[in-house]
Amino acid sequence: MIGVREVVDGVFEVRLSYVNMHLVVTDDGVVLVDTGLPRRSARIDAALARLRRQIGDVRTVLLTHHHTDHIGNVADIRRRSGASVVVHSADAPVVTGAFRPVLTKPLHRLAARIMGTPEPTKVDRLITADETSPVPGFTALHTPGHTRGHVSYLLDRAGGVLFAGDAAAGRGGKVISAPRMAAADPSEQDRSVGKLASFDFEHAVFGHGRAVSGRAVERFREYAASLA
Repeated sequence: MIGVREVVDGVFEVRLSYVNMHLVVTDDGVVLVDTGLPRRSARIDAALARLRRQIGDVRTVLLTHHHTDHIGNVADIRRRSGASVVVHSADAPVVTGAFRPVLTKPLHRLAARIMGTPEPTKVDRLITADETSPVPGFTALHTPGHTRGHVSYLLDRAGGVLFAGDAAAGRGGKVISAPRMAAADPSEQDRSVGKLASFDFEHAVFGHGRAVSGRAVERFREYAASLA
């Protein structure tokens, strides 16, 4: 059973093992935010089918960052759908395969063996400036720390929906830290949380943990204050 939950109208949280990807229905087709772990494309197809959509409806894939559990199926989705792939310029070399991160920690090497290696793919659009609009209705916010090129996306819908990626996580209606052992620079990640707290949004969704709805920005502000 594929875990698909509608957060607000047309925004769906799709759980693929321990990580979430998000599916957004727009007037121009479907936008995916991240693609989950490798070898899960059939589950993405199943999630689309539950919404009476198919892979050909996917127009854009917005990547939050280059970690395997977020880019695992992007090559297959791009190949089968023709969708444009969008990622920050600092993380793009990992997505394209031009750069392979050196895994220095034993835990990271073990995780890579378990998860597998994402297939490289072409990137169609690079995010190089903060608060750009890669897709109508979406604003890209550079939120480095988890990776150098981590990006969160703010959707102008239902009072604002923040796609936080791994800048933070959700649990029990609260905003908490994303896995810090995977962060390139935890201090910079904390600063990015403070940056997100300066915007205004009603809902927030995450790569890990459940969505937060109802003045979600206040939960971000509470978490940011705890980091000060």
